[in-house]
Amino acid sequence: QVQLVESGGGSVQAGGSLRLSCAASGRTFSQNAMAWFRQAAGKEREFVAAISWSGSRTYYGDSVKGRFTISRDNAKNTVYLQMNSLKPEDTAVYYCAADSRAYYLGAYYSGSNYDYWGQGTQVTVSS
Repeated sequence: QVQLVESGGGSVQAGGSLRLSCAASGRTFSQNAMAWFRQAAGKEREFVAAISWSGSRTYYGDSVKGRFTISRDNAKNTVYLQMNSLKPEDTAVYYCAADSRAYYLGAYYSGSNYDYWGQGTQVTVSS
């Protein structure tokens, strides 16, 4: 059974940092694009960042560019999201996602591009 398990969420003051991790099990994703999305209360899901299978290509949503960094360690089957200069508007549940198709990016910014999802981790940023 494939599982994506996020960790690292929590509460932090504005300007602080958090590092989220997403550990995959049940299959390897070393040939697959992965991404982070978030959903704030009462709002639609929002694309945060995506990374290609090798990590050579990364993409970010406009609201997080320059503050967040996505990375991956294929040996650990894990993807990370380093979040710096956090703002109250970053408060949301953050979800990890993985594409089942090998060597494919496609519409990396769309949730429908991904087949596997984690359960989410809460990030709360206070002012």
